[in-house]
Formats: sequence, C-alpha cells, structure tokens
Amino acid sequence: MNAIFNHKFAAVFTLLSAVLMLVAPQYLKNYGVYLLTYWLVFIIATMGLNLTIGYAGQKSLGQAAFFGIGAYTVAIMMKAGISFWLGLPAAALLCFVIGLILGFPALRVQTIYLAFATLGFNTAVWLVMRNEEWLTGGTFGINNIARPVIFGYSLEGNRPYYYFVLAVTLVMAGLLWGLLRSPWGKAFKALRDNPIRAESLGVDIRNYTLLSFAIGAAYAGVAGALFASLVQFIEPAPFAVAASIMMYLMVVVGGAGYFLGPVVGAAVGVVLPEWLRDVPGVANWYLPLFGAAVVLLMIWLPDGLLSIPDRIKAKRAARAASAARTAAAGRIGVAS
Repeated sequence: MNAIFNHKFAAVFTLLSAVLMLVAPQYLKNYGVYLLTYWLVFIIATMGLNLTIGYAGQKSLGQAAFFGIGAYTVAIMMKAGISFWLGLPAAALLCFVIGLILGFPALRVQTIYLAFATLGFNTAVWLVMRNEEWLTGGTFGINNIARPVIFGYSLEGNRPYYYFVLAVTLVMAGLLWGLLRSPWGKAFKALRDNPIRAESLGVDIRNYTLLSFAIGAAYAGVAGALFASLVQFIEPAPFAVAASIMMYLMVVVGGAGYFLGPVVGAAVGVVLPEWLRDVPGVANWYLPLFGAAVVLLMIWLPDGLLSIPDRIKAKRAARAASAARTAAAGRIGVAS
C-alpha cells in the first residue's frame, strides 16, 4: 500500500508542479526564466545520475563528462550546418554508447574504486575538451550556438525555449517513470539492494550494470544538448570534475532512489545559491552558507530531503511498537 501511495503522491505532485511551471514564467523577468530553464536542464542530467546511483547502486563521478559530450556534440554539429533536431538524438546516442563502455569497469570494481575510475574518465574528457582546439575550440570555446526552430516557430526567446525544455523534461521523466515501473526497474533495484541475490534470481547483473550507466549517460547527453542552446556558448569549465561532484551532491541531497529526488536536489544546487546571493546581509557569504547548509543537511538527513516522510513514518512505527510492548508487559505483570 505504501508503494502505491508513494507512486500516486509522486504523480499528483508532478502534475501540480507541471501546472505551476507552466504559469510561473509569466510572472518572472528574463533572468528568472533563464534560471528556471537552467534548473530543468540539471533535473534531466541528475535524473540519469539518479538511475545509475539511486536505483542501480553504482558510484559515478563522471556525469559532467557526458553532459559536456552532449553539449559539444550539438554545438559542433550545428556549426557544421546540421539541424539541432539531428544533433539532439546524436548526442543522446553517443553518450549512450560511451556510457555502455564506461560501465565495464563497474563489472570489475565497486564502491570508491568505481568512483575514482569514473572521476578519471571525467578528467580525461575534460582535457580533450580543453586541449583539442581543432575540434572543441579549447578554452576559447564555441559561441553563437543557435536555439532550435520547431514547425517554423523560433525558440530564440527565453520563454519559448523554457517551455520547450519543460516539455522535454516531462517526456524524459515519463520515460524514466515507465522504465522504473517495468521489469527493468525492478531488476535495477534488485541489483542495488543485493547483487548476489539478484543474480541468483536470474537477473543478468552484467547487462543491467552496463545499462544503468548507458541510460544515465544518455540523459546527461540530452541535458547537455539543451544546455548548449540555452547558454549559446560552451567551453570546458562547466564540465570539469567539480560539476560531476555537484551533480552527485544534487542526487544525494534530493534523495538517491527517490523519483522526485533530482527535482529537489537540482533546486538546492541551482536555485538556492542564486536566492541566497540576493538575500540582504547574506550576499557576501552566500557560498560558505550554502556549503554549511549542505553539510548540516547531510548530517541530519543522510538519505536526502525526500526521506523526511519515511523518517517520520519510521519514528511513528517505532513509538507504536514501543507502546505495544509496554502494554503487553503491563498485561503480563497483571496476569502474574
């Protein structure tokens, strides 16, 4: 019953949030709309990372590399005169294939060793982006990245592009929702909880481990493609190891393994620092305060913000069990 309730709550919350997101841009200035779009892009990227970390139980610090691969794929293809609508699926497919390859170390190493392997991958990709100027422009980057045109309607303005990214976010969320409710989703969770038991039940842990990386990478590729057209200028800095750590933090803060975790986590990682920067008396200290808030949050809620309802239920259940034991002890004492 709890699982059914959680699914229904997630569906209702998502629907209400979508309605709010449709209305909000009408009351925001250009920067506010840009920031919301930025947030949506990171929701997509961290949805993929949440699948890899929260549902399949793998440790990855390479998500920013796929984010960058997606961004550069679209930027390079558009500079060559190829349509955004071909660049977007190409970015997702390329990241899927590379993610599949990156998944092989996960078959041999686990936990912190896997995290270091993916971190090394991220560093290698970042070095290629920075040093291969003939392809990526190096530190000069690639500028004048156009936003797409759909059915003759330009998405150049911040609001039209925001609604486009919102639509893509909902589609990607719907696909992930369907995946997690399918036998594949159950297999990912079994792999996370106990790989040995999952294998004994017939789950091909090799294939599902590879798929968790590949699908998570494809989501980052889509996010990167959208990011390139959003900022219209890319260079290597946003795709460094620090960005992967921030994405990992978003997943953990929101709640790894919770479907809406990326929504909350990306809000904390993207929107909260910008809000703190505008608070009077806090502007000069907003980054240390943000860091301190995250540290305290991880101490208090190691399973993320969305674990609060579960913690409340657990405490209520513990109190009820304690009361039942006390009552039972009292009845035994009276009977004796």
